[in-house]
Amino acid sequence: MTKRTALVLVASTRAAQGVYEDRSGEILVDWLRSEGFEVPDAVVVEDARFGQTFGDVVREPEERPRLILTSGGTGLNEDDRTVETVTEFLDYEVPGIMHALWQKGLESTPTAVLSRGVAGVIGESLVVTLPGSPGGIKDGIAVLGGLYEHALDQLEGRRGH
Repeated sequence: MTKRTALVLVASTRAAQGVYEDRSGEILVDWLRSEGFEVPDAVVVEDARFGQTFGDVVREPEERPRLILTSGGTGLNEDDRTVETVTEFLDYEVPGIMHALWQKGLESTPTAVLSRGVAGVIGESLVVTLPGSPGGIKDGIAVLGGLYEHALDQLEGRRGH
């Protein structure tokens, strides 16, 4: 089996401008590496540039990472457009992932349901949008850790386990 690839894209205007240091992307990258993924450091972009960056990442099927996780841009602010951007590229959605993420988030905070999100498939790649908070990322890892392998096996044409 070839090594699985992943990419973390962080949509955060303030982090991209150096107002504060993004921690969510680093948490995701560390987790993915611990799971054996080949993954570069997180790419942090301004919200307004997220669409172009995401489009560049998914454009070429042979270059596309197998697992793409985004952080940020899922709230209710005017410039939070991650969900809309990602949705345009999806072949189909996997809504159960988002239901599981919201359910996990609700265990610790009632505002978890204010984070919009989408999970789905582009070709043989799984894409999941996560909130930008470290707590939301940790909830995402808790959910995704139990299912990404089976999902990627299915997308690669194997039955999984």
